Amino acid sequence: MARHLFDGTGTLMRFVLRRDRLRLPIWLVSFAAISAIIALAFVGLYQNAEERQAMAETMRNPAMTAMVGPGYGLDNYTVGAMTAHEMLLMTAVVVGLMSILLVTRHTRTDEEDGRIEMIRSLPVGRLSNLLSILLVLIGANIVLALLTAFSLTVLGIESMDFEGSLVYGSALGASGMIFAGVAAVCAQLSPNSRNTLGLSIAVLLFAYMIRAIGDVTNEALSWISPLNWILRSEAYVNNYWWPILITVAGALVLMVLALYLNSIRDLGSGFLPSRPGKGKASKSLLSPFGLALRLQRTGLIAWGAGILLIGASYGSVLGDLESFFEDIDLMQQMIAQAEGFSLTEQFIPVLMAVMAILGTIPVLMAILKLKTEEKNGRLEHILSRAVSRNRLMGSYLAMAIVTGFIMLSLAALGLGLVGNAMMEEQLPLGMFYSAGLAYLPAMLAMIGVAMLLIGWAPNAASMVWLYLAFSFFVIYLGGLFQFPEWVAKLTPYGYVSEIPIEEIDFLNAGILIVVAAVLMMIGMIGFNRRDIGR
Repeated sequence: MARHLFDGTGTLMRFVLRRDRLRLPIWLVSFAAISAIIALAFVGLYQNAEERQAMAETMRNPAMTAMVGPGYGLDNYTVGAMTAHEMLLMTAVVVGLMSILLVTRHTRTDEEDGRIEMIRSLPVGRLSNLLSILLVLIGANIVLALLTAFSLTVLGIESMDFEGSLVYGSALGASGMIFAGVAAVCAQLSPNSRNTLGLSIAVLLFAYMIRAIGDVTNEALSWISPLNWILRSEAYVNNYWWPILITVAGALVLMVLALYLNSIRDLGSGFLPSRPGKGKASKSLLSPFGLALRLQRTGLIAWGAGILLIGASYGSVLGDLESFFEDIDLMQQMIAQAEGFSLTEQFIPVLMAVMAILGTIPVLMAILKLKTEEKNGRLEHILSRAVSRNRLMGSYLAMAIVTGFIMLSLAALGLGLVGNAMMEEQLPLGMFYSAGLAYLPAMLAMIGVAMLLIGWAPNAASMVWLYLAFSFFVIYLGGLFQFPEWVAKLTPYGYVSEIPIEEIDFLNAGILIVVAAVLMMIGMIGFNRRDIGR
């Protein structure tokens, strides 16, 4: 009987691979290529041990620990140790996001679209669909581990041997597996794909946040997070395998749990019951904006809580920066470059940039929800009423702008309130708020890019995520890699004033707003001219 539960799994695996024949290779090759490029960049930037040790001293501070994890190999900061310490965590987060998106796509999204019901009408097992996607993700993450290990080994860098590269790659693969398991369980708990994605990403953000707080305040707290487990592998330094094995074991437990829950769950239902709707709809649902808000309310609350907590976790380390570096000559030289500003004030733009780009994710999700509703065939019903296309698209645009304002406000408040509570000399809360809202024009420009794609190239709308990833890479690592100034100008975040170090540049902000408005208008023109659903 149990055998029949998995009938047709091999065929469904080939079907999954056929559907993702472009998506999966692009993800895998991108991760391996980026890892190799960063390692080569470190070789070029830090050409001797003295320069690397100077960088190691800057990585000992609590703010950097919260961002990239606890340092290891800092007494002998080789290129391998530097690459693993500074890049493993951030890359693992994106790998985890890849797994979450793929599992959600092939489970809850397909279930909502009626594909799973059609598949189950064929001679396949009840659990075959879920098992097939989990096996594909396990295989994809194993390929990622081997591909990354090979790409790093062939660079021929002295401190990056095959064993260390294999540990590094395996840590990335293990992170992908465990968050595939997380998404699979969330798909059984949640009643729809929207909640599945929101809950899975909330778990990912919580894992990052609890690790950041634990690494700075209480190491035992960090062990709750699987992201902490992979960091303990200490690639290129000690090459521990047991943290990776624990992560893989945790992933397998989650996958088995997901299969069990799937076996006892009715198709189309979830273990977290949906609340019964009201007998009469509220007046807010009489408008497209009210509908857009209702559809995204849960995700907005989850992202808002996550951004607030991330801001608070970063704020919790601000009080230690000055005392930590008061005797370090290198940091005194850095302070001299921005005369008149404390080390804490110099770190605020760095932290705010990271949170602003993270906060752009729910903003883009809000505007791209319009494309999702179109794909699922729901826009025709709305447009058949007394609703114009401009009003419909404008409602999702307003939703995205409101989301951006809320995310930046929560990030600034979390950073400012907790930071001031930890610092002896408090900084004006308005300064934190200004530093956050300075990124709103850049967010508007990203919304404009998304609207342009939705209006004229809807099938390519997801390309905006690649542009956001590029923006994060340039802004987060631009100073470290000493990119030319023009590289930062390829992204709207490169035009944002670094408050409080700089005065706000109203000209740049105005130009970003004008560019955003033009892109939005062009996107609306395209949306009005094309056929819906094509």
